[in-house]
Amino acid sequence: MSNLKNIKNRIKSIESTKKITRAMKMVAAAKVKKAENTVKISRPFTAELNAMFKKLLNSVGTYSASTLKIKSAIDNYPELLQLRPIKAVGMLVITSNKGLAGAYNANVARKTLKKIEEYNEQGIHVTLFIIGQKGISALKRKIEKFDCDIAKTYINVANKPTGSACLMVVEDMAEYFVNKKIDKIEIITTRFKNMMSYFVEDWEILPLKNQEEEYERLHDNIAEPLMEFEPDMHHILQKVVPMYITNIIYQAILEAQASELASRMTAMSAATSNAEKMINLLSIEYNKTRQTAITQEIIEVVSGANSQIN
Repeated sequence: MSNLKNIKNRIKSIESTKKITRAMKMVAAAKVKKAENTVKISRPFTAELNAMFKKLLNSVGTYSASTLKIKSAIDNYPELLQLRPIKAVGMLVITSNKGLAGAYNANVARKTLKKIEEYNEQGIHVTLFIIGQKGISALKRKIEKFDCDIAKTYINVANKPTGSACLMVVEDMAEYFVNKKIDKIEIITTRFKNMMSYFVEDWEILPLKNQEEEYERLHDNIAEPLMEFEPDMHHILQKVVPMYITNIIYQAILEAQASELASRMTAMSAATSNAEKMINLLSIEYNKTRQTAITQEIIEVVSGANSQIN
């Protein structure tokens, strides 16, 4: 009887777990569709902004801050666009605050550690800026053996990405870049593909690649109109450079959020299916054990009756 009771308790426990995983699957499924639509809507804007930014840079001659009012590091666009030897890299790592999303956060952390190791082999120090509690927890205990430190962490940004929240991240990274604490900025994020898959990617933000070659490649043999700047090109760039960097980070967070929800939906769907299989197996075991116990009781009753007759 004790064995039957244990099996019954296990079935009840797994049924409770199944209810939770099914509910989490439904919540993730409802959210991931909205996140997918947001990502698809924002991609054309990001692509157009990138094209416009490259065109703008190729229309500008020498970067100058002499006529600009610089209140913070993000306003110092000539310094942000400066090329210099890379001795330290600032890496923005985007993870989630919640778990139960399959291997999503583990994949991002694995990619980050691999990049840190590659940079350290080149003698380059790495400074991390981490979005998401899971990334903070995973990387904090694993980077001790590397030439790496954590500069800033962000929790709320992972829950609800907004332009103002992304601008805060940009300002922090720009301050490190302008003060020459880092010479390169890149993002470790995931690119959403569909409900079943995503890719962990490394996006380079600063320094910018050769914009002239890239622009010529994209606009080969296409006549482009001349650009006029009002009030002047330097004030325009001072506004556009922060917008460009902020939008890249915003797009990266949107891609990561959609990937996380898709991964959680898939993981919870698999967990629900596994729970159903376990319940079926335990039910069969319960019925077999119960049948064995009933048969044993019948044998004992029959044996007792026969002994009384004899």
